[in-house]
Amino acid sequence: MSVSIHATEKPLSKIFSNDFVFSIPHYQRPYAWTTEQAGDLLSDLISFLGNKEKPVSEINPYFLGSIVLIKNEGSPTSDVIDGQQRLTTLTLLLAAIRSLVSSDLAEDITKYIYEQGNKIEGTPNRYRLTLRERDEKFFRDYVQNEKGLESLLLLDNGQLNDSQVNIKTNATYFIEALKQLPENQRTRLLQYIMTRCFLVVVSTPDIDSAYRIFSVLNARGLDLGLTDLLKSDIIGAIPKEQQEKYTKIWENEEEDLGREAFQELFTHIRMISRKAKPKESILNEYIKYIKPKENPQNFIDEILKPYSDAFQEIKNTTYYSDKNAETINSILSWLNQIDNADWLPPAILFLSRNHQCPEKLKKFFTDLERLAAGLMIMRADVNYRYDRYGRLLAKIEQELDLSSQDSPLQLSNDESKQIIQALEGNLYQITGIRKYVLLRLDSLLSEGEATYNYPIISVEHVLPQNPPFNSVWNRWFTAEDKAKYVHKIGNLVLLSRKKNSQAQNYDFDKKKEKYFATRNGISPFALTTQVLQQSKWTPNIIEQRQTQILQKLRQHWRL
Repeated sequence: MSVSIHATEKPLSKIFSNDFVFSIPHYQRPYAWTTEQAGDLLSDLISFLGNKEKPVSEINPYFLGSIVLIKNEGSPTSDVIDGQQRLTTLTLLLAAIRSLVSSDLAEDITKYIYEQGNKIEGTPNRYRLTLRERDEKFFRDYVQNEKGLESLLLLDNGQLNDSQVNIKTNATYFIEALKQLPENQRTRLLQYIMTRCFLVVVSTPDIDSAYRIFSVLNARGLDLGLTDLLKSDIIGAIPKEQQEKYTKIWENEEEDLGREAFQELFTHIRMISRKAKPKESILNEYIKYIKPKENPQNFIDEILKPYSDAFQEIKNTTYYSDKNAETINSILSWLNQIDNADWLPPAILFLSRNHQCPEKLKKFFTDLERLAAGLMIMRADVNYRYDRYGRLLAKIEQELDLSSQDSPLQLSNDESKQIIQALEGNLYQITGIRKYVLLRLDSLLSEGEATYNYPIISVEHVLPQNPPFNSVWNRWFTAEDKAKYVHKIGNLVLLSRKKNSQAQNYDFDKKKEKYFATRNGISPFALTTQVLQQSKWTPNIIEQRQTQILQKLRQHWRL
């Protein structure tokens, strides 16, 4: 069966006409444009218009992008699949201009905002754009109806939801910006917007073909996120009487996590399901293999919500329990400092399945931090990590013993050897891991009592990389000694400030006094305090320190 898809370029005078009655489906996300996007739009329009009295019909047109609609031929009813933000913002802009022009011109603008009803015939006003149910009446009363903006600007933000705050803020911005224009420029701007600004309207009669259009637009770099595409498909597959319920669940999870983290969550859900590196686009993997549309309520209830809740607790280290919560959150804080996110899918899956078992969680996350840190230190590549965490996900789903030596959660003997080799070598030169290892070590030396809420933490050498020729360093270290020890973990400390290129080469006593100590003479790092207690810094001292440090790390990570 063929599906009719139309794409037509139209001026805004045709967009906001009887040809279309736009409505935002329940499953769309709320209005989210801020003054950053709204301001960019208005400044672009004013810039294209220019200050000259050139006839508007001769000014270069402005292309506003595309909108995607579900619309049957012959009917103006149009569900907006993509384009909500632009249509809402343009309506706001028209209302703002209407509030600043003469009454005659204001009446003409109103015709673009709604078609007036007829009291004699008993027909109501028909609004060109209807927002989601949560914001429909608000937008109608305070934006679309005449004099509404006057009341909108007086509202208390504390009584509004996020989308309503954005509507009010953008309306305020538009009014203040438009007041800076001469009256004739406001009129010319209105003429330019309605006659020389164009949208490409892509319309199709059903959600499936709209989804395919969505995918193409997304692949070409337009602002359509993965979650937006999936939301329209998944919520759209739920019976209408339940759509509002599941839209609220979806949007609450997105709001709690934040849009960026919510997008990231879907990559972790894909990994939990597929247990392998993606072989095609994530969107296609959802469509072909995960198939959330087949049982959309179950996907939201059993996957999206519990995984989202677990992800939030992991990212924010806010796990709560009567037992072990502090320990578990401390381990999670270290996991969050790993230089990749590949450990997150197993963490999300295990936490969501064992939330009420703090003892199991403590053991699992202890081992997971050991594994994730170990793979990072040995610089395991992304394919190695995908394979390892994929096997771990399978074992978690099968509820098998994860403590046995052959479990993918445990480091092998060969892996332990590689990690020890990296720690024993020139650690400073491995930029991706040195700070993590030293902070982890420092926390072990301070028995978990240290905090690291410093805006800057840097790694510094005790023995400088390039000591001055006449310094004490050249009496204590031969050229061979310097080459052997300078980048070893035993010669490294942490500073809660930026490096100072001049201070780095101080002699030992001066370096302790001026560089390693703070104003009150106490370093916040146990590693650095150890150095301050030394009267000399020689190869033997570094060797002893290296042995002690490595023993501490080997004991903690069971290497």
